Amino acid sequence: MAEQNKQKRVALIASQGSLDGAYPPLIIASTAVAMDMEVAVFFTFYGLYILHKERTKHLKVAPVGNPAMPIPVPNIIGMLPGMTDVATGMMHSWMHKAGTATIPDLLDACVEFGVRLIACQMTMDVLGIKREDLIDGIELGGAASFLSFAVDADVSMFM
Repeated sequence: MAEQNKQKRVALIASQGSLDGAYPPLIIASTAVAMDMEVAVFFTFYGLYILHKERTKHLKVAPVGNPAMPIPVPNIIGMLPGMTDVATGMMHSWMHKAGTATIPDLLDACVEFGVRLIACQMTMDVLGIKREDLIDGIELGGAASFLSFAVDADVSMFM
């Protein structure tokens, strides 16, 4: 009976530091917490830039080697100067038209509603990122910190 009343857990790993890589873990995390689930997101490698005070405002979409782009962009065109900014602008426009929250808004919602946002300490050391470079309301931890949460997760995803 106690097992039925246990709060569901969602464990996510965010490893992509691009604009299109930031939305999935934050949308799933904010949705799960709104559904009364306990949520932790482990930000590692380039995913750590989602939590970076300055870089989170400037996440980009790379058109090169991205065959899933809604408007097909041949790699030779995607390599031209300024095409990353064009692709990023297009995504911002699509998200705005769809009424989707911005990455900073999603981060604020996650912090406000209790999603555990865990910045990988090892990655911080490797990339030379300091605690003061990251947004408020997060925690620092290593793989063991995240795994102690994830071991009891009902849903686990690597993004």
